[in-house]
Amino acid sequence: MRAAIYGGPGDIAIEEVPKPTLETPTGAIIRVTHTAVCGSDLWFYRGDSDRETGSRVGHEPMGIVEETGEQVTSVEPGDRVFAPFVISCGRCEFCRRGLHTSCANGDSWGGDNGGAQGEHVRVPEADGTLVRVPDRYADDEDTLRSILPLTDVMGTGHHAAVSAGVGPGDSCVVIGDGAVGLCGVLAARRLGARRIVAVGHHDDRLAIATEFGATATVSERGDAALDRVRELTDGGVDHVMECVGAASAMEMAIELCRPGGTVGYVGVPHGVDEAGLDVFSLFSDNITLQGGVAPVRAYAEELLADVLGGTLDPSPIFTKTVDLAGVPEGYRAMDEREAIKVLVRIDGHSE
Repeated sequence: MRAAIYGGPGDIAIEEVPKPTLETPTGAIIRVTHTAVCGSDLWFYRGDSDRETGSRVGHEPMGIVEETGEQVTSVEPGDRVFAPFVISCGRCEFCRRGLHTSCANGDSWGGDNGGAQGEHVRVPEADGTLVRVPDRYADDEDTLRSILPLTDVMGTGHHAAVSAGVGPGDSCVVIGDGAVGLCGVLAARRLGARRIVAVGHHDDRLAIATEFGATATVSERGDAALDRVRELTDGGVDHVMECVGAASAMEMAIELCRPGGTVGYVGVPHGVDEAGLDVFSLFSDNITLQGGVAPVRAYAEELLADVLGGTLDPSPIFTKTVDLAGVPEGYRAMDEREAIKVLVRIDGHSE
C-alpha cells in the first residue's frame, strides 16, 4: 500500500509500505477513502517538534471497514466509518468518563497501524474508536465532507467551547482563525452564544468565521487587538476559547477573560514553557483554565447527529483537496497559508 512518510523537516513523500494486518480480536482494518492534513502536522513538518524520520503520518481517517476481529460488534465489513485522532477502547475508566484521549489501552495512528494519510489503517480497538456512518449517507460526498472534521478539528473546537463554559446567551471570544478556531466559532453558535468575537490575522479566514456565526471579527495584532476586543465586549468576556497553542495566544486569552471567567484551551502548546504562564493573573482574578487535548470521541455522536440533520456544516474549512499523491503539496499549501485545511481523497482527484 501507499502512505505518506515523514523524511525530515519540509519532506513528506508517498512511499510503498507494508499493509497493516489484523492482530487482535478487538481490531479492524479500514480502507481509507478520506483523510486530511492537520495544523498540528505542521509542527513536525516545520521542524518545530520531534518526529522519527521514516514514520507514517496522519490522524484523521474515514473509510470502509474491510475486516474485523471476532470480538467486534459495532461495525462489520462494508460499513462506512470515521475515527478520532486517538484510538480508544471505550471500556476503561477514562473512556467511561468521556476522556478517551487518556484511554488506558489507547494508541496513535502512527507506527505500524498504517498512518491515516495512507491507503489502510489498523484499528486495534474498533468498538471503542470507530463511528459508523448510516448507510444512506455512506456515498454522499457532500455529507462525508461535512463529517470528516469530526475526526479532529470540529470536536476540538467543540471541546474549547465546552471547556470555556459557553452557553445560551453568552458572550465569548475565539482566539485563532485556523480550522480549530473556525470550528470553535461554529461550536459556540451551536451552544447558543449571543456574541462571538473571532480574533485572527487573515481576512479570508475571518470571512468564514462570520459565515460560521461570529458577530464580530478582529484582525489587529498585539495591544491593538486587545483594545479592539475590549471595545467590542465592554471590557472582556467570561468565556475565552484559545485555539492556537502559542504563548502569545494564551497570554491574550488570559488578558481578555473577566474575573471569575474561564479560558477553554485546546491549541497544542508551543513555546509556552519558554515564555512562562502568568499564573498570578489567573490566581488574582479567579480565572479558570480548563481544556487540553480534546476527547473528540466523546462528542462524535452528538455532532454527527447535527451534521446529518443539516444544522452543522464545518466543511468550508476545507479550502484545498488533493489525492494521495498530492499530500506533499497539501503540506506545502498549509505551511504557506495558501489553504486553511487540506482534504485528502485517497481515491479521488486534486482540486
